[in-house]
Parts: sequence; structure tokens; C-alpha cells
Amino acid sequence: MHQRIVRADGSVIILLPKTDTKAITFETFYKVGSRNEDKKLNGVSHFVEHLMFKGTQKRPNTMDISKELDGVGAEYNAFTGKDHTGYYIKADNRHLALAIEMLADMLHNSKFDKAEMDKERGVIIEEIKMYEENPLMHIEDVFESLIFKDTVLGQEIAGPKINIKTISRDALYAYYQKYYYSGNLVLSLAGNFKVKEALALLNKFFPVKKSKVRVKIEAVKKSVQKSPQISLINQPLEQTQMIWGWKSVNKKDKKFLPLQVLANILGGNMSSRLFLQIRERRGLCYSIRAGVNGYEDISSFNIQAGLNKDKIEEALIAIKEEINKIKTIGVSAEELVQAKENIRGRLILRLENPSAYLGFLSDQELFGQKLKTLEDLLKEVDKITLKQINDMAKEVFVFSQGNLALIGPFKDKNKFLKLIQA
Repeated sequence: MHQRIVRADGSVIILLPKTDTKAITFETFYKVGSRNEDKKLNGVSHFVEHLMFKGTQKRPNTMDISKELDGVGAEYNAFTGKDHTGYYIKADNRHLALAIEMLADMLHNSKFDKAEMDKERGVIIEEIKMYEENPLMHIEDVFESLIFKDTVLGQEIAGPKINIKTISRDALYAYYQKYYYSGNLVLSLAGNFKVKEALALLNKFFPVKKSKVRVKIEAVKKSVQKSPQISLINQPLEQTQMIWGWKSVNKKDKKFLPLQVLANILGGNMSSRLFLQIRERRGLCYSIRAGVNGYEDISSFNIQAGLNKDKIEEALIAIKEEINKIKTIGVSAEELVQAKENIRGRLILRLENPSAYLGFLSDQELFGQKLKTLEDLLKEVDKITLKQINDMAKEVFVFSQGNLALIGPFKDKNKFLKLIQA
């Protein structure tokens, strides 16, 4: 059973003790990401994440950090999202103190050395190129830049190359100081540890600091979209990448779970409607899936596929047919039962891993939700009704509010506009 502790400065500790493992996972999350940036600073959250590994006063360079962690066989990394930045160390539980002290040292004492910073500019630009030159990875950025355009969620996490080349050391450090404070922090620990010892270490290396008002995010509202939008990236590819999607309810909305169940029925597995119709019966694609990408204030319902360049029009027509069926005829009782069982099984398998369960809890904490256990979530899934699913289908699938992103050998938007309209 997990334990949640809110400290005097607003920081939160989540503990998930497990005796059936010899490992620990220690994670730290700051509620800051690309949505906190203005255009001139777009990419800074990700840049700061890189700089946390470039050396501290105690461990002067990257090698000093990696050699110490590699020496105990630890796994360690970091990640930046649109709304949070996370750092983690997984290790043998004998090295709990090292994991906590190491992350504290990196997060509190990184040097922001200008020479290292300038070298890292090249590393990040190569990372950006890696995404841009991989259509399967890049399509998600293209889609979100379209569906959330003119908002902070439409910004790419890594930012434009020009920002990475020109951002100053002072601007990076000021941004770090603005958001890397104790009240903006979630400390999460899972695995085989003694609670009293763990709390002592956490309070020692991440002490309670003077309270600071949490920086408010700019809320993204679900504006009324009157006509479909299309973004084409013209590349000479045989297999094109596509995402067709719609804005929907935020992660905290009671409709969000039914929305996820709808995605499961439409394209969540190899028995789903889209997989059977588009891949198995018509052979139009290798991969196709439906999913939901949720944020604190909005979400998107996405249908993503990798398609032969000559099959894209046929596939869009076929996908549209399936959407119309689910809107007009609706989901069957049998499909709902199957989806619930599928979701139940997947959740149980995924969350039996302590690290995954810790992430499940931390994610809820970051977005101001009351922490649900796996059992709580399974009960909520069981309660979802056929009417909720069918109502969601009618609410979400409004063709005039669709957003289509394509990477492939295409130039003519009008051809695709005709296909995705009602």
C-alpha cells in the first residue's frame, strides 16, 4: 500500500514499499515542461534536463556521475514532457542512500558550466534531427503542433534549433531557479526499503525549504473548431505516417476514462475495429491504433497509422466508415465487456511492476488528482456503461473539428480535406 506525505513547503513524498524485490526505484518530478515556456525560451525545460547530468561541485563532470552509478549497475535517465520533467535511478536496494544523494546533488548543485553547455547544444540539435528524420517519431509532434496550434501545448518539447543555438547561460539558469524549487517537486520511491530510513534520507537530502507560490500554468481551452485542419510534411516516403484526431476532455474529467475505453474498442488492440477492418480485411496498413493523449486541461483522441503512400486515400475512407458506424450504430454490449477485460488485464500486467505503479501514482499527484489505487481504477472501469461510450463517440467524432497530420510525398491539402469532411 502506498503512503502519501505532503510536506510544509508543498512538496510531496510518495512511498511504495515492496518486499518481493531486491531493487528500489527513486524518481523526482518537477511540474515544469515545454508548456511553461514562451516562444523565445521554447526548448529550455529539455535543455535544463540535459545539464543536470553535466557535473556538480562534488562530481565535476558527466563521467564522475555515470561511473559512480555504472559501478553499482544502476539504471538512470531523465525525460521532459510538455507538463513535467522527471529524473530516476533504479538500483540494488543496498544503494538506496546513493540513489537519493546522487539525484539531490545533481538537481541542487549542477554547475551550469558554460563550456559544457555549449557542447550540449550540438548534442540536443542532433537529438532534434533524430526525431525529425524518423517519421514514426516526428508525426506526434506534427500532429500536436496542428491540433494545439497557437497554444503552449502546440510547442515541441525540444524547441526550435535556433533557440538551442542561441539561448544564454543566464536565461537557462534563471529558468531552472524559477521552476526547480521544493514546492514544485514530487519525490517518489518504490521497492524494498524501510520507511523510516527512507524518510530520513529524503528529508536529509531534499530538506523542506521556505514555501514558494507555485507558478500557475496557462490553461488551454477547447476552442470551437469550425472546419478541419491539415498539416502535410512532404517527404519522399513509401510508408507514410498519419494521425487523425480530435480535441476532447481533460485528464481529470469524469468522461476521460470512457474516452479511453472508446479508444480501446476502436483501435486499442489486434481485435479492435480498426485493426480488423483496415489491416486484416483490407490490407491497407501495417500498424494502426487509437489512443488518448491527456493533459491537465485538454486531451486529444488520436487514430495513428503507417500506410503505403498509394493506400492513404482508401484508408481514410475506410477509417471514416468505421467512425460513422460507431457514431450511428454504437458499440455493442459484447464489445464493451471485451474492452473492460482487455483494459483490466493490461493494467494488472503493467502495474505489477513497482516502477510502473510508482509512475501511475506520481502522474496522478502531478496533476492534482486524488490518488487512486489499481483496485480503485479497475472498479471505475467496471462501472462504465454502454451509454457513456456511445455518447462519447458522438461527442468526439465531429468531422468539422478533425485534425489530420501526414508525413509523406504529398502537397495537395484540398484532396485530403475532401476526404475527412462530413
